[in-house]
Amino acid sequence: MARRRRGLPVDGVLLLDKPRGASSNHALQRARRLFQAQKAGHTGTLDPMATGLLPVLFGEATKFSSYLLEADKVYRTRVELGVLTDSGDAEGEVLERREVPALSAADLEGLLARFLGEIDQVPPMHSALKHQGRKLYELAREGKTVTRAARRVTVYDARLLAFEGTAFEMEVHVSKGTYIRTLAEDIGLALGCGAHISALRRLKTGPFEGADMVTFEALEALPDQAAREAVLLPVDVLVAGLPRLAVDTQAASRLRHGQAARLDTGELPVDGLARLYHDEAFLGLGVVRAAGEIAPRRLLSTAVTAGSA
Repeated sequence: MARRRRGLPVDGVLLLDKPRGASSNHALQRARRLFQAQKAGHTGTLDPMATGLLPVLFGEATKFSSYLLEADKVYRTRVELGVLTDSGDAEGEVLERREVPALSAADLEGLLARFLGEIDQVPPMHSALKHQGRKLYELAREGKTVTRAARRVTVYDARLLAFEGTAFEMEVHVSKGTYIRTLAEDIGLALGCGAHISALRRLKTGPFEGADMVTFEALEALPDQAAREAVLLPVDVLVAGLPRLAVDTQAASRLRHGQAARLDTGELPVDGLARLYHDEAFLGLGVVRAAGEIAPRRLLSTAVTAGSA
């Protein structure tokens, strides 16, 4: 007999404002308990020190987590110059203190411009990347260091917000896999004085803006489960950038049984993905195999209410 999953069949996307001091997994489990959800996952880890946008996916939404894992991010961070730490942030051990050169805001803006575009980054030891099955931060806590290959990332924008002589704040728009701590350390290296971050806040992930975030305090103040679920975004917002296709009852039945269906795919390219809907309910994703034919790619176990996208 199949083991019955505990909790409620909640489906949707929560734009959580993660508090400082909580790991992403701790925040996820707290959200899952609050919604009494059977299944939940998050898309992109935030360090315990970091705050801000942590999309939490419930139920059927977890099937589309890869679309946010691949998304660009926007962060606001505070960088402290002249102090190097072993973790690249304020929670690490201080390794060295150096004199900060005389700088103007214009000098700093010119330096930030040098980091725009594609750059190579060596991931920090204090990260969740794995080496031979173990997370790097676990090895770092044991005092171990391993060689990490540099990775190509993209800094789309780096905007200076404030400058105080030995510290500055900036907003950065980066590709997936970019470490803001490492970016700050590299800026400090270029200045010759070293640097670390003392605050980090994620403002945007893919299409989701920080202005729509919800705190735990706000969620806990809601009167009941229905009110909390009303805060969730529909599952299909995760794939809103894909073309939309409406299918009839016969096609929906074939797709749900793993079979290709014939329908007018219009201008969709072969091998192109599309969002599938039947009677305005979101079914999942299909892929165009040939003109007039679409095959199931990733379908929901049951159709869920669609968004307005």
